[in-house]
Amino acid sequence: MNTKAIYAACLFAALNICTFSARAEADMGAQTYTYGTQLDIKKVVSLKQDAFGSCGVVDAQLTYLDSHDKTQVLDYRKIADSCNADN
Repeated sequence: MNTKAIYAACLFAALNICTFSARAEADMGAQTYTYGTQLDIKKVVSLKQDAFGSCGVVDAQLTYLDSHDKTQVLDYRKIADSCNADN
C-alpha cells in the first residue's frame, strides 16, 4: 500500500469515530423526573424555569454534572418562584 492510501484510511477511521461520538451525545436527551428517580448530581450547572407571570406550576430544567463529569439534563415540574411571595 502506498502512503496516501494509509493516510486516507486513517483519516476516514478518525472521522467515523468523531461522528459516532457526536451522534451518541446528540441522542442523549433530557431525562424527565418521576418519583423515585435516582440522581447522581456532582455539580449543578444551571436551573431554568418557564417564564410565568403569576403563581402556579411551571416546567423547569436542571443541567448538572454527574460523578463521571458527564453533563446531564433533567426536566421536571415545580411551583414558580413567584409563588414565594404568596405564602
